[in-house]
Amino acid sequence: MLSENLNIAVVGYGYWGPNLVRNFSNLEGCRVGQVCDLSPANLAACARAYPTTAVTSNFHDVIEDRSVSAVAIATPAHSHFELAMAALRAGKHVLVEKPLAQTSDQVRRLIDEAALRKLTIMVDHTFVYTPAVQKIRQLVTEGALGDIFYYNSTRASLGLFQKDVNVIWDLAVHDISIIQYILDEMPVAVSATAATHVPGTPENMAHLTLFFAGSRVAHISVSWLSPIKVRQTFIGGSRKMIVYDDMEPTEKVKVYDKGIVVDVSGEKAHQLRVGYRAGDMWAPHLPASEALSAEARHFCDCIVNGTEPRTSGLTGLKAVQVLEAASRSIATQGKPIYLDGHPPLQKLAG
Repeated sequence: MLSENLNIAVVGYGYWGPNLVRNFSNLEGCRVGQVCDLSPANLAACARAYPTTAVTSNFHDVIEDRSVSAVAIATPAHSHFELAMAALRAGKHVLVEKPLAQTSDQVRRLIDEAALRKLTIMVDHTFVYTPAVQKIRQLVTEGALGDIFYYNSTRASLGLFQKDVNVIWDLAVHDISIIQYILDEMPVAVSATAATHVPGTPENMAHLTLFFAGSRVAHISVSWLSPIKVRQTFIGGSRKMIVYDDMEPTEKVKVYDKGIVVDVSGEKAHQLRVGYRAGDMWAPHLPASEALSAEARHFCDCIVNGTEPRTSGLTGLKAVQVLEAASRSIATQGKPIYLDGHPPLQKLAG
């Protein structure tokens, strides 16, 4: 239970905004005082569902309301920076739907503004708060998987086509945030290719490779043109391997005691033998809780306690840096782009 009542305003009541309003409204010690949206139909829908919540089409009504402690922003990506900066300058804590902003420079400016005013800034990387990803991080941190070799993910569906961001900024950002959270490591380089099949729109299919120090590698495939919805991830370690399927109603995470055994019996390469280990599979119990509810509570707790969010502004910055590198790589047909501070490696594992 929160130690004080927080008045939250939600900006954007289109696709994701209603979920934010529902979860903050259900959170004890918190209330949604205002909802802002440019669409009269959206505002009417909100008013019907939440008759005690004020609705407005004017963002200035939100930032000028002194009773509003925090603002949750769920608008198109191109508006994130301007809205978040205005909210921070008005003394409001801020939660922003991914991506935090469209450039790393904009994200840094938001982080600096929040620090200057001692305000909480948090990015909505929802998957980080899922019980499945929490369990995977625990297994990785405890060393249950051994050394992590790879992260391979497919995230695809039919739509939703975005106008201001391509499929990597819309879908691949989820895997980038998951990788950051479970590995606590930034890639040294990024390679990406993409294609668009609707003239005049952003890329709707893409493949990303994230290279890490050593031989660890991550492959991410994303698409808005899949006949079925796929949310499947494979994580391979030296001891065990994980299959994470977010579409599974139960047993979303399965841990396999499978792998390879390398036998080096001599000095020559042809004497190296690779064997295979096949053991049991087990599915850890996962609580049936909604990630966005946990995230909303975490945001409010960070505001009240003055603690750093799990998905802080710095987390958002690292994700945007990877997305920027992927975008530059797409422009060069997949040329690896090295992140700041990482000189080109002699050989990249793929």
